[in-house]
Amino acid sequence: MTPDVFRQTEIAVIWDFDKTLIPGYMQEPLFRHFGIDGQTFWREVQALPGYLRRFGAELVSHDSIYLNHILSYVRSGRFPGLNNALLRELGRELKFYPGLPEFFPAVKERISNNPVYQRHDIRVEHYIVSTGLRQMILGSAIAPYVDGVWGCEFVEYLPGPGFLSNEEAEPLPGPLVIQDIGYVLDNTTKTRAIFEINKGVNKFPEIDVNSNIPREDRRIPFQNMIYIADGPSDVPVFSLVNQNGGRTFAVYESRSPQGFAQAVELQRQGRVHAFGEANYEPGTLTYMWIMHAVEDIANRIVKKREEALHTKLGQPPRHLAD
Repeated sequence: MTPDVFRQTEIAVIWDFDKTLIPGYMQEPLFRHFGIDGQTFWREVQALPGYLRRFGAELVSHDSIYLNHILSYVRSGRFPGLNNALLRELGRELKFYPGLPEFFPAVKERISNNPVYQRHDIRVEHYIVSTGLRQMILGSAIAPYVDGVWGCEFVEYLPGPGFLSNEEAEPLPGPLVIQDIGYVLDNTTKTRAIFEINKGVNKFPEIDVNSNIPREDRRIPFQNMIYIADGPSDVPVFSLVNQNGGRTFAVYESRSPQGFAQAVELQRQGRVHAFGEANYEPGTLTYMWIMHAVEDIANRIVKKREEALHTKLGQPPRHLAD
């Protein structure tokens, strides 16, 4: 049953994935497995919108058209037998930036081990919101430390028209192959995931993300959120979190002048509060900034709750002086 009012003692640390938690793109293990040149694949993806416009497709999503191209590779036999189980298995090959995945439980423990925060039941939740492949993230080393993952999904079985009334047979046993796109997340619709975290849709599915819920009744207020990502494609989420009182942080790959310049520009434009190298080992700027931001939010929650309790209880009665 959905509570009437959430306690608002959860802190959400929300992560992009590619180039934020891992170097490069998560599809590299997929290309290696099938002996495909990744650079060729991505060049084709970049050319697809212009190519498809020649054949009447006036609007093509630049963020998600790569999903269609993966399906083209499946149909052509270049990704034979590709299914969700294999994607999850390939996720095990993903290599993370220094300090990960250990940093995820360390952030939670920093809050859970503090007796003051314990008294107010303050907790940290990690979420990944990515335009990449959800099954690969779920198969990766970081999955056990994450409270929820938003990403793109494929479906392996498509029933035909009238399947409800015709009682069409179930798919035959054995490995299936991905056939279509089940869920798409692009750089703009990432904001929907943020609202789902904000309102508690991910914990209470009976809540509709479009429901008109007063801010004071939402599960995780925006000011209890930290969003960490790498680039300009994350500007829609950076803007949403910033405009509503949350924290934002950009990361760049070590020894990458281009990545550093991009992070500097994001801060110059007011898109992020701060930035640092994609290194999450203790003592690094990124480690310390995120830890400090989480504690700062926790301290604000404590102060707000104690002030509310003091106001509600009022002052105890005292004897009048003679």
